[in-house]
Amino acid sequence: MSTATRSRVKDMLGRELGKIEQEIKRKESSPQDASMEVGEVQSYEAPHLVEKKPVSVLPKKISNYAWDQSDKFMKIYVTLNGVQNLPTEGVKCEFGPKSFKLQVFGLDNKNQELYVSTLQEEIVPTESYHKVKKDMVSIFLKKQTPKKTWEFVTDREKKDKEKSKPKTDADGEPTDGLMQMMKQMYDDGDDEMKRTIAKAWTESRDKKMEP
Repeated sequence: MSTATRSRVKDMLGRELGKIEQEIKRKESSPQDASMEVGEVQSYEAPHLVEKKPVSVLPKKISNYAWDQSDKFMKIYVTLNGVQNLPTEGVKCEFGPKSFKLQVFGLDNKNQELYVSTLQEEIVPTESYHKVKKDMVSIFLKKQTPKKTWEFVTDREKKDKEKSKPKTDADGEPTDGLMQMMKQMYDDGDDEMKRTIAKAWTESRDKKMEP
């Protein structure tokens, strides 16, 4: 500062000198920092960070599968590309008297699940099992009643099929039963079916009205 001639340079040096003096005073008041040289960077430990738990993500529901059966087993086939590359614990299957749950962990960075809560018939949980094959998991449900043929996999499928059947009244007139059947077909049918039935009704009515 004594050799500087310009006022702006003297002001700048004065500010820097003030900073250095404050730093010296701070270090003198802190024994732990006294051994550090001016400009030296002090290392420190990061404060304890609270470990974040992974976000819980609901598994993707598996809705498509194929099935077959033998006298002893109802067989479920689930297609999962690359499932054979997962560790043994990556595929799990649990069985109940009329249910099963397939769980697949970490396939393509996501979890997947196939859960059937009510099978059409009872099974033997302790003798049911699964096998992992290339791009597929096969589930073997041991039938409680051997040689009994299952019409469906689930009880719901059976009930839905029964609801879709046309209802007839055994005590009524045959024509009443036919009309009721046609009405249900009309209610459940697509546009083409409805047009066909409506045309048939119209033609039938016209014929009855003819002298």
